[in-house]
Amino acid sequence: MPVCMQTLCHEETGMLELRPNCELCDCDLPPDSGDAMICTYECTYCTSCAEDVLHNVCPKCGGNFTPRPIRPRKAWRPDRGLGLENHPASNKRVHTPFSREEIDDFVARLRQVPLQDR
Repeated sequence: MPVCMQTLCHEETGMLELRPNCELCDCDLPPDSGDAMICTYECTYCTSCAEDVLHNVCPKCGGNFTPRPIRPRKAWRPDRGLGLENHPASNKRVHTPFSREEIDDFVARLRQVPLQDR
């Protein structure tokens, strides 16, 4: 029997959480923000932190960042039950577990390593 997508959690649907803040500076990153950057594990940072502090190195996985997609506000195909109105962004603020010194050391080790070699 098919399961309604609206009842599935993030892990079951594979949808992005759309975290509400930068994990480093804690600035707000609403779901329609063009300033949100994510790594392959959804670690979320503002563009300024991702570029100027982290130098495109995720402090958790060592991967790179890409702009976070913007989830449409409404279900443009109502029969599909998609969009923010059906799958709202997370309101749980996430913060990096690493100190700034740990981040700086990690980034310094990896920032010159080509992405395909990390």
